[in-house]
Amino acid sequence: MMRGSARGGATMVAAVLAMGFAGLAGPAAAETVSVLTPYLSAVATGEMVESLKADAAARGWAVSVVDTAGDFGALASRVEDVVNARTSAIVLVSLNPAQIQDQVGKAAAAGIPVFTIDGAAGPGVTLNVTSDNHALGKAMTDYLFGRLGGHGSIVRFFFSAHPGVHQREIALDEALQATPGIRQVADHYVQVPGQIDDSRNAMEAMLAANPAPGAINAVWAAWDEPGIGALLALQAAGRSDIVITGIDGNPQAVDLIRQCTPFIATVRQNFADMSRITVEQMAKVFAGAKPDAAELYAPGTLITRESLGVTCP
Repeated sequence: MMRGSARGGATMVAAVLAMGFAGLAGPAAAETVSVLTPYLSAVATGEMVESLKADAAARGWAVSVVDTAGDFGALASRVEDVVNARTSAIVLVSLNPAQIQDQVGKAAAAGIPVFTIDGAAGPGVTLNVTSDNHALGKAMTDYLFGRLGGHGSIVRFFFSAHPGVHQREIALDEALQATPGIRQVADHYVQVPGQIDDSRNAMEAMLAANPAPGAINAVWAAWDEPGIGALLALQAAGRSDIVITGIDGNPQAVDLIRQCTPFIATVRQNFADMSRITVEQMAKVFAGAKPDAAELYAPGTLITRESLGVTCP
């Protein structure tokens, strides 16, 4: 009986090996996706994260989200945590991965793909999905300079730590060099988080330093929220002679354009499309393929009073 059982067991093992364990294997484990950002309070970042969660959930993936509220030390630590937990993929949203390069390198060394949305390509990054930020900056700047007729004074709200935002600033610098009739009279490096309040305070200081009518003609905001903060300062001061442009196309900015406030234009980024592209490419990587490229773009759209069909007094 012992020998018969052994022979039966050997036959079963052989059959299992021949089938490649097909009848014994349970359902494939769901992929786990770890989404991390220091800027979840930003409207655009929140939109990207929510879109990605929905797209990933539709594929049956488990998604966790970590927000470190501007703390990059905490962000680095949490990336190490998910690497040690053997997450299937890491998604970094709205930041330059070079700011946590050691942790990105550890993820890559562990065989964990790192995706960035609205970030930057770089060592250890499998794919960055973003807008062509130089093109966004050029579209917004060209519209603003056209509204000014090629003459006037502007103030700049910027955040060079973000690689995409920095590309927009480069577009502005190029336009200023090519348009001598427009000069920059002040600028402000925006503090994030808290960008709306910080920009409001900075705009108040700029108005105090340049009180004469015509001393400032326009606000160039590298994204919408600093423009919204500047608008609050202008409204409190009773100033309607200074126009504002931004980038992102967040709903509040679009409403302000529609309401005929001094906020006159934004460039809408397609954040939902960025998230969709990221998830589609992630599925390819999970299947053992490579992404289509190291960096992929979603197109942007200029939004103005004219494009919204709004006639203002």
